[in-house]
Amino acid sequence: MSLLFARVLYQGRPWSAAVDGDKADLFEGDWLRDGKGSTVHRVSLEEITWLPPVEPRTILCVGRNYQAHAAEMNSDVPKTPLFFLKQLGALNAHQAIVHRPVWAGRLDYEGELVLVMGKTVRNVTSSDEAMAAVAGMTVGNDYTARELQSSDGQWTRAKGFDDFAPVGPWVLMDNHPEGRRVTTAVNGTIRQDASTDEMIFGCDRLIMEASRFMTLHPGDLIFTGTPSGIGPVGEGDIVTVTVQGIGTLSNSIKNGD
Repeated sequence: MSLLFARVLYQGRPWSAAVDGDKADLFEGDWLRDGKGSTVHRVSLEEITWLPPVEPRTILCVGRNYQAHAAEMNSDVPKTPLFFLKQLGALNAHQAIVHRPVWAGRLDYEGELVLVMGKTVRNVTSSDEAMAAVAGMTVGNDYTARELQSSDGQWTRAKGFDDFAPVGPWVLMDNHPEGRRVTTAVNGTIRQDASTDEMIFGCDRLIMEASRFMTLHPGDLIFTGTPSGIGPVGEGDIVTVTVQGIGTLSNSIKNGD
C-alpha cells in the first residue's frame, strides 16, 4: 500500500494519486478526506503535471525556528513560536515556476519540512494529541522578498506573493518528523543542511501553540521553519529542497512583475 499521496493533472483534469516508484495510480475524489479510491489510470510520473498535494484552508508558517538561522538574521530566538500566514494564492507545486517580482528586490529560498494536518483540532494540550492530528509530511520552500521583509516591519507582502509557497511533490503518510535531514540546493550546490532535531520548537509544540488561537483543519499546512544558509536566487536558478525520507521539491526561478 502506497504511503505517498499527491494531486496531479492528467489529460487536462485533476486527480488524486497514489505514487508507487515511477508510477502513479490515479483515482477520483480527495485522497486526504476520502482515502484511496479505485484506480482509474495507472500512469508514468512523466505523464503527469504535479499540483499542490493538498488544498489547505490555511498556510501557517513559523519564523526563526532554528537557532543558527535566527543568528544569521541578527535576530533573537523567540520565546514562543513566531507564527505568520501566507495567503492561499502563494500555494505552488513541484516543478512549477516561481516568479521573482523584480521590483521587490532580493528573493531568498527557505527550505522546510511541512506538516499536513489530518484532523480538525482546537486547544490541543498534549504532544500525543498534537501528532495524532498530523496526516503526513511534505517538503516546502518559504520564498521571501527579503528587502520587503526588512522595510515593511511585518511579513505579509514579503512572504505572500503568488507562487511563494511551493510544496510537494507528495505527502508521506507519516507523523514522525524527528531526525530528518533538510537540505536546499541551488543549481546543484547545497546551501542549507540541518536536522529537524535542531528545531527550537518541535512539531508537537507548534501544533499545540497554533491550536490555542486557531482551528486547524484537514489539509492545512504548517511550514516548520528554515535552517541557516538562506540566500538569494535569480532568473534561471533551479532550487531543490530535500527532506530525508520524504522527497525532493524542485522549482525554477523566472523574473516577473
